[in-house]
Amino acid sequence: MAVAPASLADKIVVLDDDDDEEMTPQPSTAVSRRSSQKNVKQVSPLKAQQSLPTHIVHSPFASSKRETHVIKAENEKLFTEFVEYCTAQTQDCPEVITFLQTKHDKASPTFLTSVEFRNVLGRCLTRAQANRAKTFVYINELCTVLRQHGIKKRQSLVQHETPTSQSASVDQPKAEGKAGAVEEDEQPSTSGCDVFQIAYLENLLKVYNEEIRHLQEAELSLDDLGTEDSLYIQEHKLKRKMMKIYEKLCEIKDCSTLTGRVLEQRIDYRGSRYPEINKRIEKFINSTEARIDAPDYQDILQVVRRANERHNLRLPRKQLNDIAKEAFRETASRIQDRRHLDLVYNFGSHLTDAYKPTSDPALEDPSLQRKLRSNRELAIDRLNDVISKYTSKQEDTEEQERLKRSEKDKSNKEVHTAAGSVISQQEGSPHFSLGFACSYCVCVGVVVLVMTPLILAHHLLKEQQKFSLIYFAQALVTAEESNSSLEEISLTQLKLASGDAAGLFCYHRSSCANGLFVRHQSGAL
Repeated sequence: MAVAPASLADKIVVLDDDDDEEMTPQPSTAVSRRSSQKNVKQVSPLKAQQSLPTHIVHSPFASSKRETHVIKAENEKLFTEFVEYCTAQTQDCPEVITFLQTKHDKASPTFLTSVEFRNVLGRCLTRAQANRAKTFVYINELCTVLRQHGIKKRQSLVQHETPTSQSASVDQPKAEGKAGAVEEDEQPSTSGCDVFQIAYLENLLKVYNEEIRHLQEAELSLDDLGTEDSLYIQEHKLKRKMMKIYEKLCEIKDCSTLTGRVLEQRIDYRGSRYPEINKRIEKFINSTEARIDAPDYQDILQVVRRANERHNLRLPRKQLNDIAKEAFRETASRIQDRRHLDLVYNFGSHLTDAYKPTSDPALEDPSLQRKLRSNRELAIDRLNDVISKYTSKQEDTEEQERLKRSEKDKSNKEVHTAAGSVISQQEGSPHFSLGFACSYCVCVGVVVLVMTPLILAHHLLKEQQKFSLIYFAQALVTAEESNSSLEEISLTQLKLASGDAAGLFCYHRSSCANGLFVRHQSGAL
């Protein structure tokens, strides 16, 4: 069995104390044992009580002069090789590589620069290359190791005691560590549940972003545009989901949802000489409603009118219209410039990321540049024509409505003016009140004189009908007592009995009947 040389044994035994003193290789094994025992006895009790690291910081078979940055570079190179190999094997599930990268970023820097991580990484890479069917198994194994050595949420910021060789500079790092600990305690901490939720949502954003990239790269025909589940619709749904996830992240992190786009910048308005109107217009054009739907002239005019009524400015209608027109022109121009600038900043796709302005073919081809410039001018002219067309239509409609309102107001004003002039003339005469009182008395007297005979005649007619009915009853009794075969009651008696409805009834006695019959001729009494 081969025995390690004495120098190697010394390095293995005195791993923790190699900073205190530099060991020199001994010529014999016995001497090296005595020196190693001596060094072991010199270990302080405080160091013996410290917890051992969970991983191997230095390789026992590596040179003592090997520095940390060398191991870190080797580990990064090996991890990159592992990621590239796994990416080729997991093209159907790209989120696995994203998850692995996340765990690697959250791992402890000390562990990433250790030999243990290099050994685990090399073992997983070798086994994955030997058995491609179990690539996901080895990715999971590496993720588990990285999770075990992840950065703890609340770490102690106080530095451990340095070796005796650095005892001269111990006080200053301790003071800095205590100050850092106080600042950490003053900052609000996030619960563990929120940390995991934030990590999950951020990972979900990355997955959706990759899916959107795939949808944008796919071909889309004209027939696919009419389908209910086209690639364009899927991309739109994913973007809406990403917006909801982003708002949820902002809610958890207690931060603003503003993204810094040009559309989110406020527009200051100082166009009129009335601060109340300026404040109202500025508040309206920066509202959420105005960001979604651009305001028109009627909206600005309504805002100006409300400000005039609210602050009691007492401005005439013509001046309100002039202020609204000026405000609409200025605000519409600034909103249009803001939208155009936002489009310039955000327009594009990841497919054009490799584009460079210096490689524009129009710079080398003058004919192509002239054609592009002419097309741009033509597009601007046509766009202005469409805008002018609908602007003129809106102005014509508003002018017609204004004329109708003015005619209606003019007619109402003429009627009120005529009535007011008549009343004012009558009120201006000195005998107006006396004449009005006399006219009123005359009218009342005429009504009394006309209605009194009518009322008396009505009462007399009622009394006459009452006596006529009594006489008619006596005539019926006389006819009943007589024995004649047929006796007609005179129409005069019927007229007296029935008033104005004479001739409606005829009473008679028939020789073939013993009773008195009343034949209805044409109506009722």
